[in-house]
Formats: sequence, structure tokens, C-alpha cells
Amino acid sequence: MADQTQPWAERTVEVPPQAGVVPPQRDGFRRGVASVGEPRAPRTEPFPVVEQAPTGTGWPGEPAPRRPMSWHLAQLRRGGEWSTAGALFAFVCWGIWAISGGGNLTGPFLILVLSLLVAVGLFALSRLLGRVVLERQLGRVRRSARGAHLVTAVFLVGLGVAWLQQTEWVVSAWNWISGH
Repeated sequence: MADQTQPWAERTVEVPPQAGVVPPQRDGFRRGVASVGEPRAPRTEPFPVVEQAPTGTGWPGEPAPRRPMSWHLAQLRRGGEWSTAGALFAFVCWGIWAISGGGNLTGPFLILVLSLLVAVGLFALSRLLGRVVLERQLGRVRRSARGAHLVTAVFLVGLGVAWLQQTEWVVSAWNWISGH
């Protein structure tokens, strides 16, 4: 009757075997013992040695894995819209300044070329500082060149504004608009 009042109770009781004694089962099966089949000879050959595959995290003190040139160029292109916009603004401002000055455009063209070379040098210096500070000192990985492009764009916009400040009719138009 206890079975009807407690449906969760087991109906059969199993007596645990004595310690160290495993009762024989039919067909060679013994509970808790794995069947190994035919006996084997002990292993004589050593286990194969597997080389460590690089995972990207690297070992301490190991140099970082070399990346292809296409990866570096793609990294330099990220953020390039900032430098492009700054260069376009500087070019338009240079054009206004150069044409307003009248005369020969050889001198102003040389100034434009030298200014763009300074902007390229500033970009390279920004990348170098980012490599030293971010990668070497802080241990971070740079995934783009947005910071260097932003610094270069700020320089080029400032250069364009400087060229506009040297144009007389732009300065007088600005003073008229601002009420000075």
C-alpha cells in the first residue's frame, strides 16, 4: 500500500554490492566496468608533438605577427574623409587667396605644395606619436588612422582660414556681416 500513496518511491530495492566485489553479470557484462575488447600490447611509440598554433594573442615577449601591406593601407584609409574634407577646404581657400592676389600663380602654387607637404608630415608625426603612446606605452591596438586624419584636417582648415584672412575682400565682407 505504500506504493500507492507514494508514486515517486522506487518499487524495487537494490542491495549495494560489497566493497571490492563486483557480481558477475550475464554475457560478460559487469556493471561499472568498461569493456576493452581484446587485450592490447603496451604503447611503444611516443605521442605526437603538436606545434603551438598562433592564436593572435601571442606569447609574452614574442613579436607581433606580421600583417600584409594591404592591411596597413586599409588601416590608413579609415578616417581619410577628414583629411580629404580639410584638403578640399584648404584648396578652395587657397584658390580664393591666389586669384585675389593677381599676377603670377607660381609663388602661390609653390606655397600650396609646401603646405600640403607639411600636412603630410603632420599626418606622419601623428601616426608615429600614436604608435609610441597608444601601442607601445598603453598596449592598445590601433584599428584606424582617424586621429591622425583629424589632426591633419584641423591643420588644413586652419591653413585655409589663414589664407582667407589674407584676402582683403573676404575680410571686409566678414567685418560687414559681423558688424565690426
